Amino acid sequence: MGLLNGKKGIVMGIANDRSIASGIAKQLFEEGASIGYSYLPDTGERARNLQRIEQVTKDLDPAFIFPCDVTSDEDIQAFFDKAKESMGSIDFLIHSIAFAPTEDIKRPASSASRQGFQTAMDISVYSFMKVADTAKELMEQGGSICSMTYFGGEKVMPGYNLMGICKAALESATKYAAYDLGSRGIRVNTISAGPVKTLAASAVGDFKTMLSTYESISPLGKNISSGDVGKTTAFLLSDYASMITGETIHVDAGFHVMGAVPQGQ
Repeated sequence: MGLLNGKKGIVMGIANDRSIASGIAKQLFEEGASIGYSYLPDTGERARNLQRIEQVTKDLDPAFIFPCDVTSDEDIQAFFDKAKESMGSIDFLIHSIAFAPTEDIKRPASSASRQGFQTAMDISVYSFMKVADTAKELMEQGGSICSMTYFGGEKVMPGYNLMGICKAALESATKYAAYDLGSRGIRVNTISAGPVKTLAASAVGDFKTMLSTYESISPLGKNISSGDVGKTTAFLLSDYASMITGETIHVDAGFHVMGAVPQGQ
């Protein structure tokens, strides 16, 4: 029997089949969950974003697929109205959405533009708070909410720049949301994943070096996969994690515990 048999929920943030959210969705489906999906609305004649998410979810029996621009309160409300229409209540929500303009990620964090900072915080942090607040109305029997963070929100990771500031804010927002929603029986956690080759990772400076650094320094001596993140997410959404909330859970082969490069390297 799967950990999530009988549970229903939402996954937001799948860009393509290499997204961390894709690995999460596949694991949740294998554990028995019924899932609805958001995608970034297409702006041209070609429905590329819709096609990508349909490709990822074609074997996952999606409960529904609906567009959502998280910079729009109206879009967020329309999305959750669709979720209520399609699923009734939900038990979980996955927020795996982050963005900053490329030119602002590539420059030092202290040199980020005002507009770039506002955009990055709006999409990467405020959208989490807004969708969590909206989703609570569908979590009639309590539930679990998970967002995705990275170690660059705790310590300086060269090349991560502005996004590190956003992740620090996201981790703080997770704690406050855990407090705000706890009385409703809703748990809120964030997962700090090690580097995974995704579309978002391509914007980070010298990502190959980051991968090799993690592999050489982490206690387990290897990099993680999106499937590893999916397994931890499934646990956090399950009843086995019923008393865990407000936490940042590291899935990084132990990299975050290291204070120096291992001897001999």
